[in-house]
Amino acid sequence: MKPWFVYIIHCTDDSLYTGITTDIERRYTEHSMQKGAKYFRGRKPKQLVYQECGHDRSTASKREIEIKKLSRANKLELIKSQ
Repeated sequence: MKPWFVYIIHCTDDSLYTGITTDIERRYTEHSMQKGAKYFRGRKPKQLVYQECGHDRSTASKREIEIKKLSRANKLELIKSQ
């Protein structure tokens, strides 16, 4: 059973995108090719800035929701703390 990751991508429009996956490299490539998340239609990923590993699907989804609820300032603090 593959571990799940929670990640944050800094986008070219200066936004922060949070998601989950079992394969960060594959998912980043998909985002770069504008496949998958509709969020990346019209914007592009600039850099993977944060990742957490060791989750199962359930805990990754819960953590993703927690991070998405954070303010931008708090997300930036989370990124810096890594």
